[in-house]
Amino acid sequence: MNATETVFALALASNVDQQKNFLFAYDQIASLGRVEFSPIYEIPCRDKIGADYWNSACLLKSQLNFDQIVETLKKLETQSGRVRPSHNISLDIDVIAWGNSLKHMQFNPKKLPLALDVKIPLFDLWQHNDLIYQQQNSYPVITM
Repeated sequence: MNATETVFALALASNVDQQKNFLFAYDQIASLGRVEFSPIYEIPCRDKIGADYWNSACLLKSQLNFDQIVETLKKLETQSGRVRPSHNISLDIDVIAWGNSLKHMQFNPKKLPLALDVKIPLFDLWQHNDLIYQQQNSYPVITM
């Protein structure tokens, strides 16, 4: 990995036009650097008010810095039609952790403790971390 690259662990979610919004997000995130996406899981809404979500995670290696990534992700949410506050989420993309390697990551304190809908897809990509260790899950995997 290049010394100027940062690894970002991202969590993605949508419960409105999920396929359209995930295709858009995947394409845009892939343009930011090298990326590996988890499977997409259908997981019930945390507060049981909104529709079920599609949830996935990715590891993005990018030359952009933390502030540039956050700004870009917020723009992607807005471009997808994201309205706050709402239980209808077109696209939510959160930076969960970042660092120069998976062994040296800083977790976003605003996202701790990690929710189950973040842990499940992130575990597929980053299995050797105690904060995201996952028991067996039974949520359906979405194929696009």
